[in-house]
Amino acid sequence: MSETSRRSATVLNAWSGTLEDLQQQAQPVSPDSTVNTGKKKKKTKPPQRSVSVPQLFALENVADSEAEERRTREKLHTERDTEESILRGIFKIEKKSCDVELRASRLVWTPIQPETPTGTSKAGMLLNEEYVELKEIFAVKLKRRRSVGQQKGGTLLGITLFQCVKKGKKLKDHAIHLSNMSEDHCEVWFRHFKDILNGFRDRPKFLKVFVNPNSHRKEANQIYSEQIAPLFKLAGINTAITITEYKGHALSALKECDLKEFDGVICVGGDGFANEVANGLLLRAQMDAGRDTDSIFTPVRAPLPFGIIPAGSTDIVAYSVQGIRHPVTAAMHIIMGHYQSVDVCTFSSHSRLLRFGFSAMFGFGGRTLALAEKHRWMPSSQRREFAVIKTLANLKPEECELIFLPLKNPKQEAQKTTRLDNGSMSLIAVRNTSRADFIKHLKRYGSLKNQFSFPFVEIYTVQEVKLKPLSTSGWADDSSEENVKFDSKHTPTISSEKNYLWNIDGDLMEASSEVNIRVHPRLITLFGVTTEESDDSTVKCSCI
Repeated sequence: MSETSRRSATVLNAWSGTLEDLQQQAQPVSPDSTVNTGKKKKKTKPPQRSVSVPQLFALENVADSEAEERRTREKLHTERDTEESILRGIFKIEKKSCDVELRASRLVWTPIQPETPTGTSKAGMLLNEEYVELKEIFAVKLKRRRSVGQQKGGTLLGITLFQCVKKGKKLKDHAIHLSNMSEDHCEVWFRHFKDILNGFRDRPKFLKVFVNPNSHRKEANQIYSEQIAPLFKLAGINTAITITEYKGHALSALKECDLKEFDGVICVGGDGFANEVANGLLLRAQMDAGRDTDSIFTPVRAPLPFGIIPAGSTDIVAYSVQGIRHPVTAAMHIIMGHYQSVDVCTFSSHSRLLRFGFSAMFGFGGRTLALAEKHRWMPSSQRREFAVIKTLANLKPEECELIFLPLKNPKQEAQKTTRLDNGSMSLIAVRNTSRADFIKHLKRYGSLKNQFSFPFVEIYTVQEVKLKPLSTSGWADDSSEENVKFDSKHTPTISSEKNYLWNIDGDLMEASSEVNIRVHPRLITLFGVTTEESDDSTVKCSCI
């Protein structure tokens, strides 16, 4: 088996939280006391306190830490004091009356301190100041109380801000209620918030959405209507929705529709559907640029960013740029305008473009997917398990040839794990081995720990790959690089009979002869965050 794949983990943007003020507590000191027992009093010396060297260092560290926190707090206050103030007023937040100030980059509020019986403010009380960065706000609404059936009007209660917050690896929405029943007061604040949100130009306003109703357990429609559509509406995003009716429907629609009015293209489904929509978006770009896909060509970038709402049995592509299989997290990346440019591969044969893709598997992965596709009537989990077991039972080796172009500086790149945006891909070649050892290799695909530490598994960081079944004679000279020295290996792999089957992002592709794979740096922009491989990542590779 040979594979070309790239693996990544996501570091989510750190979101600002509540600033907690330092509270120093003084230690009470008790004076020494004496007891009159009727006897002559002896002079007593005050107890001497001994401090060890480690304790001295500990005390110094505590003092340094407190001083550092104090300096940090003073710096923050200085920055806020110098920041332009736009509005200031009184609102209730979490049932507390607060002095609220709208600044250029954040909203700051401080509880109004109670007064003493003498009418003066309590001295020495620390202000529990809190704030939210305006770049974390994605929607604002006037909050009203309405009677049953009432669609408009109602009693004004205040303003609600909707914030994007990070909870572990997930992104979620969080509501901040600013209560004030004054119509004029709230209207002024509401207009300013709307102007600020309209100033975030990178956030999409109109999206083309494709939903695959047959993905996984046919849950895509429900996921979109119940979890995603309300968030898009709340954020003021308009959508044009297409519910696909057959395989290739989204691909055909993207070749014909006018994309100029949209700010992005979104798909709701699994890896196979994501591959179809990405193909349509990239093929449309080549058509508009006049590229001839039946010859060697340099592809142009996709015209619009692409978003993936995970709703399939495998969601590896979505996981790569979101760090989690979570539809709401994917929607929040889209709403907030988080972008990540990633590499895309072209798959061609005899200079003719077959398709675009992010990752591919040949041999066992292709045959397993083909068998699973023939049993679509089964539940997804049972279908995958059945296909894997039956393919393993009929495991057969086949001779093929791998020719690949390594990176120009492999020593330097050998220390990196391949990323989604560095113009390289990982070639994983699995030589012929026993069924028992191959099963051990498959079991380790669920994590990155010693995943490829087998003598029959070879890994290379490459820019281009050609795979040729040895039963096919001759290679087409379709390389864009002239006089380039390729590394060649005769690698026995596990393959299919008659047709050569490929698993490309969970979508089945058949090829009658050799396939040439090239990686193209940052060919498409995905809604997500900057991805980097980390030691604790669990990006999984799936055979089907």
